Amino acid sequence: MMIIVPDAALNNGLRMPQVGLGVWQVPQDAVVDTVTTALDAGYRNIDTAAAYGNEAGVGEALRRSEVDREDVFVTSKLANPDQGYDSALRAFDATLQRMGLDHLDLYLIHWPLPQRDLYVSSWRALERLYAEGRVRAIGVCNFQVAHLERVLDEGGIVPMVNQIELHPMLTQNKLRDFHDRHNIVTEAWSPLGHGHLLDDPTVTEVAERLDRTPAQVLLRWHIQLGNVAIPKSVTPERIRANFDVFDFELSDEDMEAVSALDESHRFGPDPDTFDGD
Repeated sequence: MMIIVPDAALNNGLRMPQVGLGVWQVPQDAVVDTVTTALDAGYRNIDTAAAYGNEAGVGEALRRSEVDREDVFVTSKLANPDQGYDSALRAFDATLQRMGLDHLDLYLIHWPLPQRDLYVSSWRALERLYAEGRVRAIGVCNFQVAHLERVLDEGGIVPMVNQIELHPMLTQNKLRDFHDRHNIVTEAWSPLGHGHLLDDPTVTEVAERLDRTPAQVLLRWHIQLGNVAIPKSVTPERIRANFDVFDFELSDEDMEAVSALDESHRFGPDPDTFDGD
């Protein structure tokens, strides 16, 4: 049976599958099998980064797969030490070389690092890569409203995506509202809250009632909010289960109950103070 995966429309018309595979902390020697399992399960959105140290393995999996490269939405990210106009251009070349690709679908600035004050010049480099057709879409990660406003004021292109920590314990309502106003797609990393939400009583109650896993409930919450979500797993059964979220819906009451878990809790760094170390 053909799986119909909902997608998010980027502000340049490109469409991005709403559920993808994140490969943070997946070792280079395991990432080929992990990505292959995901592609075989139907995933068509793969997210890596230079900082993850596994870009080469992701590229190898894409080459080995019977899935056409043009059918897979591939994202990577600019590493923190490579921020700045010229170094960002060089870093992009290195990413393509490691992955064995001639283009990316999405390239992101991994962190704003406001103390270094290089993200605007880095953004201009991404704008050049986009203008040259070497990447189909550009965006940012972990940018707060103030960082986005500077990019909008000083750049020439509105970011197409902002990938942020987002889960029911950190719903990021203010930031998501800003995204909506400026037609920026919200992409969630750590969509399951580093696993801490899998045992939450509210989530488990909904999961038991719907005969679903807690992870499936959380991913369905993201989908219905309009987020793109990139859960990470190296376990084949969980990779497949995380993709089995397109044939049920949460009620309005369930959506509200899960959203009410928000306590502005971050498991990752604060983007306003994180300096990349």
